[in-house]
Amino acid sequence: MTEEGNKTTSHLFVATATTQTNQLQSTGANTVTSSSSNGVAFYFQCAVVVIGVVGAVTNGLILYAMIVSKQHKKQLLIFNQNVFDLCSSLVLVTTYTLKLCNIRLSGMLGYLLCLLILSENLLWCSIIGSVINLLSITVERYLKVVYPALSKKVLRRWVLWSAMVFAWIASVVYNMVLTYFTTAVIDQVCYGYVIWNSRVAAVIHGVWNFMTFFVVVVCFFIFCYGRILFVIRRQASVMAHHSTHASSTAQAHSHQIQSNVVKTMILVSAVYVISSMPNSVYYLLVNINTDFTLLDSGYYIAMVLEFLYICANPFIYATKFEPVRRVLLDLIPCKKSQQAGDGEAVQMSGSRTAQRARN
Repeated sequence: MTEEGNKTTSHLFVATATTQTNQLQSTGANTVTSSSSNGVAFYFQCAVVVIGVVGAVTNGLILYAMIVSKQHKKQLLIFNQNVFDLCSSLVLVTTYTLKLCNIRLSGMLGYLLCLLILSENLLWCSIIGSVINLLSITVERYLKVVYPALSKKVLRRWVLWSAMVFAWIASVVYNMVLTYFTTAVIDQVCYGYVIWNSRVAAVIHGVWNFMTFFVVVVCFFIFCYGRILFVIRRQASVMAHHSTHASSTAQAHSHQIQSNVVKTMILVSAVYVISSMPNSVYYLLVNINTDFTLLDSGYYIAMVLEFLYICANPFIYATKFEPVRRVLLDLIPCKKSQQAGDGEAVQMSGSRTAQRARN
């Protein structure tokens, strides 16, 4: 057992000033699950729990609004995106609450707790799934706007359901395999995503992760939404010059709905790029340069920005997505009383007018 442990720690490529295991353990902290209960790490974990609670409440409201407005049937992928964000928020709260408890791990139960939760495995399953689903939404919007005739043939309901299922399965399989081979419990502390068979493997994965989940995604967004905006503007110009008044109203309404969805998703995609960029760059540097660690303040800042994306999306949908905004406005008590007051005022005004007409 000792020999096996020494063999494992000899391959512990953590992004610290040295790759020697004894120096890593002397810090008394976990690169992913920090054992320190003070300083920056403690306040970071508390802030993340707050972010998770806010994200869970706001994403829950958005899902409720989409169900009430029937948008969960019309916008399947967008609804799935909010489900991912809700799951991410709930797992975020669970993960960092357990980290604050500073649990000493032992036995199979400790290993499973490390593998699934404390390593942030389930959390990143949900986050990566949301990225895949966001790409699916981009493809859907691209086909509907740029190739409307083709989209009616291709975007069948079973295709959208398949894309939703694929996002869940692909993210879970990828992250489970990655975590299984790069995570271990050493001296009752969970080390997640830091155990590699060689430095070359860590560098290759760091570069691949950066290119796949950031560079390719950004290029994809720029190309698709750039084309979408060009086509929408061209369509608006054509409608303004050639539509009759009778058909113009219906076409303008349809165009407005489509533009509203597209603008909402462009904003969601832009927020993703901005919030994920620091963490993507930092994770790349951690894997290719041992001078960067997952214990620095730079890491905490990058992670907070990454997690803010989860609770930022609901505010975008609440302000930009018209069907959701209408339902949420109806939930505001003062709004209801104002509408009731306006209704009573109108009714009283009508009664007075009728009485004067009789006199």
